[in-house]
Amino acid sequence: MKKRGCNSNTPPLLLFLLVFLLNRAVQCQETMSENRILTEPPSPSRVPQLKNVLGRIILGVLFGSLTGFISAILFACSIRFFVHYMNKPTFLKSPVIFSPQISPKALHLALSNQNHFLGSSPNGKYYKTVLDNGLTIAVKRLQRDKSVKRRIQQQDLEMLASLRNRNLMSLRAYIREPDRFSLVYDYAPNGSLEDAMNRVREHHLQLGWETRHRIAVGVIKGLHYLHFSCTPRILHYNLKPRNVMLDSEFEPRLADCGLAKPMPNLATTVYGYTAPECFQNCRYTDKSDIFSFGVILGVLLTGRDPLDPFFGEATSGGSLGRWLHHLQQAGHAREALDKSILGEEIEEDEMVMAVRIAAVCLSDLPGDRPSSNELVHMLTQLHSF
Repeated sequence: MKKRGCNSNTPPLLLFLLVFLLNRAVQCQETMSENRILTEPPSPSRVPQLKNVLGRIILGVLFGSLTGFISAILFACSIRFFVHYMNKPTFLKSPVIFSPQISPKALHLALSNQNHFLGSSPNGKYYKTVLDNGLTIAVKRLQRDKSVKRRIQQQDLEMLASLRNRNLMSLRAYIREPDRFSLVYDYAPNGSLEDAMNRVREHHLQLGWETRHRIAVGVIKGLHYLHFSCTPRILHYNLKPRNVMLDSEFEPRLADCGLAKPMPNLATTVYGYTAPECFQNCRYTDKSDIFSFGVILGVLLTGRDPLDPFFGEATSGGSLGRWLHHLQQAGHAREALDKSILGEEIEEDEMVMAVRIAAVCLSDLPGDRPSSNELVHMLTQLHSF
């Protein structure tokens, strides 16, 4: 008979049960020990240890909170800087072309060749040049004013290039060089109104009332477009005969519209064409443009330069505007008219009415001057008065 071993035939279930009971007994012993530790008051020797643990926990919480606060600030600043950078206007690179008829290569080639000099002003010089595709352009070269720290922004000139009106000179291109700016416009064959009126005074050109009236209407229509059709509204700031260009049909086109914003040194105050409030409190509004238009209308009617020494005499009131006011109030407006345009009686009546319009445009108080909207109706309906 074979001898049995005690482990050889032990059922597996019984073995599993013994292991499970042993494990539970150990767990119960550990639980009882933990409960006894928790229910018993801490011994004096363990109090400092607990305080140290508590202090480390508080310091960890404070440090974590401070780190999170600083991280949140840095993150917010980073987001703000990123948004500002994304919205930051791009500055001009050269050249910037706004017309499909002009290519950068053709423009550089034309400007490097011999250009026809047209004239100069305190701000720069004017040239005429022809591109290889036959397009004639006018280039206005302006010396850079180093005292002006504000850089020209591309959207400023893009806005000027987007102006589309028969009586405005649209900007076709822009070139920035180390010491100057170059503005490219369409070429006006008859030059500026200043050139034309100088030729009239020298008896080299005849401009009848019909042509002068058309020039006045075109100028005020150009101002009306700037004041009422553009958003935001654009002020010219520098309206004078030199900035009124005449095409082949003597149709006027205003140049340098709104350039006072991107080029503050360009719009220089010109005595004789600038409204009195600009000298008194440096305030410029749409009514200041109207004052300048009144001077241009006065030049067309009288043929005189507002800087003529004649207006410095006491008998003339000291300015073109005061002279016209005096004659108009005295009932002698006809005496102000250029003798070369006197002729038919109907035309003289229209010109006398135009003298009254010029006088009200030249009022010292801006509120007394009409708007460009009112002036368009006055001048286009002049023959009905």
